[in-house]
Amino acid sequence: MSSTVEIENKLKRIFDPERLVLMDESARHAGHIEASGSPALSHLRVRIVSAHFEGLNRLERHRAVNEALSQEITEGLHALAIEAAAPGERTRW
Repeated sequence: MSSTVEIENKLKRIFDPERLVLMDESARHAGHIEASGSPALSHLRVRIVSAHFEGLNRLERHRAVNEALSQEITEGLHALAIEAAAPGERTRW
C-alpha cells in the first residue's frame, strides 16, 4: 500500500497541481472495515487545484483522480473523498 507521500508525489506528477492537500482520515474510521489485513491507509481526503480540471465537470474530475489512484484502491484504499477544482474556482477550503 502506498503512503501519503507516495500518493502525493503521484498526484503531483499526473496533475501538476497549484495546490494539493492530502488528509489521512483512517484513524477516524478505526474498526470501520475488518481489522484483519486492512491497510494502514484506508480513508483519504484529496483536495487538489489543477489546470487539468479546467472544462471538466465534477464527475470527470473524480474519475480522473480515481484513475490516477486505481492501484491504491485495488490495494485496499477503502474510501477516497475528492475535492477537485480548476485554478480560479472557489473552494470551501
